[in-house]
Amino acid sequence: MANLQIKDCPDDVYERLQTAARVAGRSVAEQALLFLERGIEERGAGAERRRILIHRLRSREPNSSLQELDAVALIREDRDA
Repeated sequence: MANLQIKDCPDDVYERLQTAARVAGRSVAEQALLFLERGIEERGAGAERRRILIHRLRSREPNSSLQELDAVALIREDRDA
């Protein structure tokens, strides 16, 4: 198994990690590993969600009512109100 060393960790980050580890009954190393795993999983899940959303948006038919809107007329309407 590989080892990981983090240099120049800000004190406040280390203190929060240490507190989380203490509350969970883990060592600082175990807690750091857990946070890393969760972060990597969430990032992957977020990327997958974005891919699905982009696919859905691209596969939708354009909304014809939006294409008929005249931006200049809308701006004038707001100014005159």
